[in-house]
Amino acid sequence: MSAAEEPVAKAAAEKAFARGAYPHFIDGSRTVDKASILDAIAEALSFPDYFGKNLDALYDCLTDLAWLPPGEHVLIWSGSTVLKDRDPKAYLAVRSVLSDAQRALGPSGDRSDSRRLTVVLPD
Repeated sequence: MSAAEEPVAKAAAEKAFARGAYPHFIDGSRTVDKASILDAIAEALSFPDYFGKNLDALYDCLTDLAWLPPGEHVLIWSGSTVLKDRDPKAYLAVRSVLSDAQRALGPSGDRSDSRRLTVVLPD
């Protein structure tokens, strides 16, 4: 995480805590390709061992989150521009899955459960 991103990520975490949400951080400086961002998301959200490490499995896990406590989970991906610059195709694919999952777990989404997902990209 760059020095410029740190205050924004910290502010996002503080806002999450203030509303009773759980912040989860991704250090984008380590996400240089599709495999590394999938690993980083899985680590940040404590995905189960059965996570298949592909985009379909990412969506499935993001829209489940049953292993996490009920409530809102805020995924804060600092330094997402690293992946965007190094592997734009992977970046767009992952961003699409994150958006779809966030929508699915939103108030009007098709996955009504006691868990919600919010994605924040501070950069």
